[in-house]
Amino acid sequence: MSNKKEIYLTEEGLEEIKKELDIYKLEKRPEVIAALKDARAQGDLSENAEYDAARNEQAQIEAKIRDLEAMIESAVIIKEISSDEVSIGTKVVLEYVEDGEEEEYSIVGSQEADPFTNKISNESPIAKAIMGKKVKDVVSVESPNGKYEVRIKKISC
Repeated sequence: MSNKKEIYLTEEGLEEIKKELDIYKLEKRPEVIAALKDARAQGDLSENAEYDAARNEQAQIEAKIRDLEAMIESAVIIKEISSDEVSIGTKVVLEYVEDGEEEEYSIVGSQEADPFTNKISNESPIAKAIMGKKVKDVVSVESPNGKYEVRIKKISC
């Protein structure tokens, strides 16, 4: 049994990670191998800054490849989405009770979170508070900036 953390992803998120992995394996890895070969051809490796830089870049690329492969291996694809209650993969319109302002968020796994496009992680304080809740529910959210309440106005897939 593995202790790896499950990573929740949409189909699109998984495809993006696979594309990124391909770029690292098929483009960046061969580029750094060629750079290493060129640096070796220059002679004395003990004082060759280009060789050292290429080795460092190679280590970073290999680490990134391992990370991406681990993400793919640990991925749990979000498939069954219901608009009855808030869950990973749903979009939700929230009303901030204090000022009546409304905001729409997509609940996604942590790897796909992007606050600039209102994609929030299922591990964020607001998502944790509203998970499993239904339209019209008023929920108290504990955040680093203090406690506030939101009303769930709409849930969609």
